[in-house]
Amino acid sequence: MSKKRKVFILDTNVVLHDHKCIYNFENNDVILPIVVLEELDKFKKGNDQIHYQAREFVRDLNKISGEKLFKEGIPLGPKQGKLFVATGKPFTQAMQDSFFEKSPDHRILAIALYVKEEFKTRVVTLVTKDINLRMKAKSLGLNSEDYTTDKVKDIDVLDKGVQIHEDFDPKAIESLYNTEGVTQEDFPIQQLPANQYFVLRNASKSVLATFDPFTNLIKRVEKQGAFGIEPRNAEQTFALNALMNQDVKLVSLTGKAGTGKTLLALAAALQQTKNFKQILLARPIVPLANRDMGFLPGDVNDKIGPYMQPLFDNLSVIKHCHNPKSRENILIEEMQRDEQLLITPLAYIRGRSLSDVFFIVDEAQNLTPHEVKTIITRAAAGTKIVFTGDVEQIDSPYLDKTSNGLAFLTEKMKGQDIFAHVNLIKGERSYLAELASDLL
Repeated sequence: MSKKRKVFILDTNVVLHDHKCIYNFENNDVILPIVVLEELDKFKKGNDQIHYQAREFVRDLNKISGEKLFKEGIPLGPKQGKLFVATGKPFTQAMQDSFFEKSPDHRILAIALYVKEEFKTRVVTLVTKDINLRMKAKSLGLNSEDYTTDKVKDIDVLDKGVQIHEDFDPKAIESLYNTEGVTQEDFPIQQLPANQYFVLRNASKSVLATFDPFTNLIKRVEKQGAFGIEPRNAEQTFALNALMNQDVKLVSLTGKAGTGKTLLALAAALQQTKNFKQILLARPIVPLANRDMGFLPGDVNDKIGPYMQPLFDNLSVIKHCHNPKSRENILIEEMQRDEQLLITPLAYIRGRSLSDVFFIVDEAQNLTPHEVKTIITRAAAGTKIVFTGDVEQIDSPYLDKTSNGLAFLTEKMKGQDIFAHVNLIKGERSYLAELASDLL
């Protein structure tokens, strides 16, 4: 090992978060504890994204494996460090005094302490997404940090989908009402990312507007409904504009519970049934309170049902906007019967090529950046994908506001001509739900 290089020791959850993680430490050396390989064996079989990550990592490791992996290390590529696999090490006295159980986490700590002692002239850091393990490491004098490669650097990007400007030039507002659009040269705002939304106000007038990257014009956004659902505030109006815009192929909608994210997406999809062969609604299954699906009674459909129920609830809201025998409700029933409208767990989507599909991914804050990328790359011609979620309500223990896939997507895609983002602020479910979301 080169003395100038740092040493990073990886926890299992880093590998399961990003199977390409070993290539993201520049010219520094990476150590993979043998315990990690042992734990990966438990995740090789299954349909969830975490199982996919485990399988892909093991395949990649197999390509570069060899005897040198355990002693000399194997170079990871040009201008990169080496990869080592470290075998088990004895517990130090400090560890024996603090931790009585020889769990996988503690065995990783033992290896990290051994490496730190072995290479005193180098900076040794344990990388883990487990906050508790980071605290344990620091209690033993070990450097420890989160895996930050795919963390969002500007978390405020979620709030920037809509800009509000007070005391705006009344002439500019008037021109938006009287013309098909205003050119960038005639618009008094310089920062104009593609599909940026604006609320422009002065003492007497206001207007909702957006920058259309295909015409290079700032245009007025008119209020429009979708399949019986009418927007109740400016953000919902913007959301429907993005959802109904055929030039926009990727949409992210963020906001707290009750702001109408999923409802608006579903209503817009139903309004555009002639443009798509199928409407797919999916969400990741993240059991609460550490209870796995196996604890639920019944067959696989019975187990999945409770996790999909919020999507069915949104569908019921739309159906109740119409007479039971109306053309709209008959259409919904026919689409469900013919599987043109399908509500399904996200894990069932992997491997498919989605063409001419309106695809809604709910609770996307529980996805990793790599999972979001995997989903988007399923999109074939004619497909539109909508991600909805609340970054304040993350159920995954290894994700937070800056590392979840929804925030990552919004930051990386901002400014692309086929992408639009809206952060919904005001809850419209009920006054009770709004109050609880704000105060509790």
